[in-house]
Amino acid sequence: MRITIEKKTDQLNFEDFLGGVTQIVTITDVRAGTKEQQYDLAIEGDKRVWRPAVTMLKLMAAAWGDEAKDWIGRRAELFGDPTVMFGRDKVGGIRISRLSDLPDGKPFSVSLTETRGKRKMHTVDPLPDLDPTAARIAALKVEWKTANPERQAEIGADVARLNTPAEQTAGEESARGVEG
Repeated sequence: MRITIEKKTDQLNFEDFLGGVTQIVTITDVRAGTKEQQYDLAIEGDKRVWRPAVTMLKLMAAAWGDEAKDWIGRRAELFGDPTVMFGRDKVGGIRISRLSDLPDGKPFSVSLTETRGKRKMHTVDPLPDLDPTAARIAALKVEWKTANPERQAEIGADVARLNTPAEQTAGEESARGVEG
């Protein structure tokens, strides 16, 4: 039997990344957070939110701009960094290793304040694009949330079509006499 320990929490935590685990997340919404955690980033396929530390927010703003709506649909690869400090204590934290939509599709570096009076260079690598079908489905999932019922029906049909293997679609068209 495999031991699984699940914390009751509404956010991603450092412990979710123990043992070298990484996770690629797609941002589906950006909401105002609290004074300590300035923004809640909703992520696709997870009921929890990601609450990036200020340094990671600055990194994303430098790479993607400061308009929250532009972050929706973009992706980040996250990992746990045990060297993250809170005051004088090493507490660990969630860092970004790769981002989608980087300028020129090249590694991106920016010098950010790490602690009072100390700056550190942060570099992220480009996160390759999803295959075109997966990218389109991801975009449709984001659109679904704000679509009216009629558009939701259209989105459902589009997703079903995109999820149908090409060989099956070609066979159906041939059986109906549609030339392809």
